[in-house]
Amino acid sequence: MSFFSRVAVTTAFVLSAAVPVVAQDGSLTISVGFGPTAEVPDPRASYNGWMSNQTGVTETLMGIDYDMNLYPRLAESVEQSSPTTWRVTLREGLMFHDGTPVTAQAVIDSITPIAAEGHPGHNARVASLLDLAGLSTDGDRVVVFETNGPNAAFPWTLSEPAIAIMGAPSEAFPINATGPFVFKEAVPEQLYRVAANPDYRLGAPGLEEVRVEVSTNPATAALAFEAGEVDQVINYTVTDYDRIQEPGEQCFSAPTARLYFFTVNAASGPLADPLIRRAVSHAIDREGIVQAALSGVGGVPAGTVYPDGTSWAADIAPSYDPAKAEPLLADAGAEKDGEQRCACGR
Repeated sequence: MSFFSRVAVTTAFVLSAAVPVVAQDGSLTISVGFGPTAEVPDPRASYNGWMSNQTGVTETLMGIDYDMNLYPRLAESVEQSSPTTWRVTLREGLMFHDGTPVTAQAVIDSITPIAAEGHPGHNARVASLLDLAGLSTDGDRVVVFETNGPNAAFPWTLSEPAIAIMGAPSEAFPINATGPFVFKEAVPEQLYRVAANPDYRLGAPGLEEVRVEVSTNPATAALAFEAGEVDQVINYTVTDYDRIQEPGEQCFSAPTARLYFFTVNAASGPLADPLIRRAVSHAIDREGIVQAALSGVGGVPAGTVYPDGTSWAADIAPSYDPAKAEPLLADAGAEKDGEQRCACGR
């Protein structure tokens, strides 16, 4: 992922009180390719939680750091007391934006609508991830999660942005959350605006306001950056990379956990043969594809379906070596016809 910025930040889009970001006028304007779909987008519904989480409005019980490690966020600890029981202890002194305390019951009240069809916060995808059989409290600070079956990844699920912990909404706080920024307004497909939360538990943010503006045309976003109309651009055209970089500007780039891929039919036809699949793998110039698709700007060929940033990624890097494909095709019974090969009798 690459983007341009005129201010010193340590994240691609995540703003927190711990980051000393100061723009000249105390505000930061970010250009993105898509935006809110409602005037008050419920963070639990669809993928709305990504915007509220990234702008520092909402927080989750658990989080994932920049090295893909899980860490307690609103939770102080997570303990598995049985194969299907997880006890989450909340940090002390947590407060919603309206000043009310974050209690175990408030957490339950926030999460329950995710599985409630017809509720504005309903999210079938996340409800399936949680797979809850029940929720209960053990005092004001402990939430007991009962799952329908054993799930070793459950603590990671609690980092899903849609599982945002929120209190009762009001006119002043339509998204009453816990983060370093407070939701102010959203204009569908145009704007998402937040303001600093001076009472944030880790200290007041270094910015007074953050504006996320939608520009569906990456070239337009790049021009807006050059004109000084926005401070950061996400999703600009890669062909603008060299042109926009100027003395004093900053470009941030880092691998992400997102993959772009295509699949093959391994159930029938020639590619059902593992030897032919291996031959095809050796014949694919992955680095060349990445360079061509991204115009030489960033991008890392994947070795396996798991990105290198994950601790469980296998240390496998398929080599581009068409010569290795020849004997594999021969072993598979493929016959050469001029410059063409076909898998016969398979």
